[in-house]
Amino acid sequence: MNAAVRVLLGDDHKIVREGLKMVLADDPGLQVVAEADSGPGVLDMVQALKGPQGLDVVLLDIAMPGMDGLNVLQNLRRDWPGLPVLMLSTYPEKQYAVRCIQLGASGYLNKSTDTDALVAALRRVAAGGMHVSPTTAEALASLVSQGRTKSGIEQLSHREHQVYLLLTQGHSVSEIGAQLNLAPNTVSTYRARILEKTGTKNDVELALYAQSISGGQGSTFG
Repeated sequence: MNAAVRVLLGDDHKIVREGLKMVLADDPGLQVVAEADSGPGVLDMVQALKGPQGLDVVLLDIAMPGMDGLNVLQNLRRDWPGLPVLMLSTYPEKQYAVRCIQLGASGYLNKSTDTDALVAALRRVAAGGMHVSPTTAEALASLVSQGRTKSGIEQLSHREHQVYLLLTQGHSVSEIGAQLNLAPNTVSTYRARILEKTGTKNDVELALYAQSISGGQGSTFG
């Protein structure tokens, strides 16, 4: 009999982690061996488990305190390149899946995904495969076919994208600076670049832009 797939849960909401543990406990082929409620906590737990020696896959949220999931993903890809990471978030797939895969994720799932799809994705990713939904595959194909003609959000650097997320969630420049450990002037510079790249003139237009590319869905929680 094959050994169970060992999973680390990274999500700042305890109710989400408890729900995931209940769901995964129903499958004898999956085992939650660790959990963390912050970005740095995920990295510390992976380090403690010695990466792939103690884990088969990390199931990771995007909106995490201390360090967001995209930054955690980049750290994991650098330090533990053989450890698969599956992103799980409430953020719209159309808006975030491609970016996650570009940063090295093995797949992206929305938290509205049904249990069977989640289990199948975990198994596939742990086995070294990719989980790419038809929506994400279409977006990736479109990106390739467009070549250099990227849309505004795809032109953003990783740091600009972090600032973009926080701006569209209604955070002020000073709040963003405190959260990302950046000087307010630096945040303002990033904001100006974001407005230029997205073709918007102010934070209201930027919020409407974000809403339009996410299919009208809000992005308050990750």
